[in-house]
Amino acid sequence: MDKRIRNVIAGLGCVAFVAVLWTVYVHQVAAQEGGQTQPAESKEAAKKKGQEIADVHMDQWKRKNPHRVEDWVAEEKERHPIQPPADNSDLLKGEQGTGHTYGQYTERDILMWARETEKMVVEGSRIFHDADLLGSTVAVSCDMCHPDAANTHPETYPKFQAQMGRVALLRDMINWCIQHPVRGERFEPDDPRMRALEAYIYAQRKGKALNYGKH
Repeated sequence: MDKRIRNVIAGLGCVAFVAVLWTVYVHQVAAQEGGQTQPAESKEAAKKKGQEIADVHMDQWKRKNPHRVEDWVAEEKERHPIQPPADNSDLLKGEQGTGHTYGQYTERDILMWARETEKMVVEGSRIFHDADLLGSTVAVSCDMCHPDAANTHPETYPKFQAQMGRVALLRDMINWCIQHPVRGERFEPDDPRMRALEAYIYAQRKGKALNYGKH
């Protein structure tokens, strides 16, 4: 067969293949918009494609923002002293080491626990020292009364709080401060900002004995 004819046939084959792929894609979109159930293979393919697109966008974002995502942790730690999390490396030996029913931890597990815990605490420090992140309407942040979480005494909660006329948890006192000195809107109990603030305040009192109810 003439070489030119073979090239034309090959080209037509490629076009046909692309057309088939496009048709499958259109049907998938139509099925999604119409609420139709897709085969498991189609869902998996769509999920994979979506992940590929997300990875491309993340790569572009990283190129435009050369600082690594973790850099904000180091920067905050340079601005404010933050107590380190507990060292759990002893879990890699003894009764909870390899072979233990509730053990079998790895060095990677220990490192992940420390990093994730510290990130939440550091995020709490960011919010604690930033009036805007607290939602203040008068440019007041927590550190103006409590430098680096001083005099917060989370180890004494729960306790009767005279300002509220009832027994309060630490998060109740945080919200009281946000609503009064800070002049902001209270945080819901499961708000990531509340969780981070609690984590930071507790972390800064590392080593202090619990003594609930103390004034």
